[in-house]
Order: sequence, then structure tokens, then C-alpha cells
Amino acid sequence: MSTVEVTSLSSKGQIVIPSTIRNEMSIETGAKFVVISDGDTILLKPIHAPSAEEFKRLKLETDRFVKENNLKQEDLPMIIKKVRRRTQKSS
Repeated sequence: MSTVEVTSLSSKGQIVIPSTIRNEMSIETGAKFVVISDGDTILLKPIHAPSAEEFKRLKLETDRFVKENNLKQEDLPMIIKKVRRRTQKSS
């Protein structure tokens, strides 16, 4: 269900997220957001730190991927370059 509210930009560039939306999304004081602009649209996406269990699962998944692909520490700069090139092409 989508909730539509109206808010204003302060002179300091701050926007208040209405309480109905904060409550609906369980957003608390100090929450962090990714801010994305696309033409005339601004998207705020809350950033949630993974739980300890999720972090452990991600670590195990990463370790398995590294082992299956026989990756080494010295491979990292090349992998980063490849991903950045791919990202720039899709932009």
C-alpha cells in the first residue's frame, strides 16, 4: 500500500518525512538513506545494516565464491576495474 504525503524543504535543505510514513516503514531517528536523483524524481531508500546472521551468511557466500573461482587478493584491483567499466557502460 502506498502512502502519499506532502512535505517542505527547509532553508537548510532539510526535508521532514511525515510520521505516518516513518511509522509505516519503522524509520527511527538517525536512520541513514541513499539519495538518488533521476530527472525530476528524488528517491530516498533507507539503508539497513545487516543482522549478525545475515552478515555471517553473506561472508560464507563470499568465501564460497572466492574458493570456487580460485580468486586471490592480487585479483581484486582487476575485478574492481571490470565492475567499474561495466557500471559506466550501463549508465
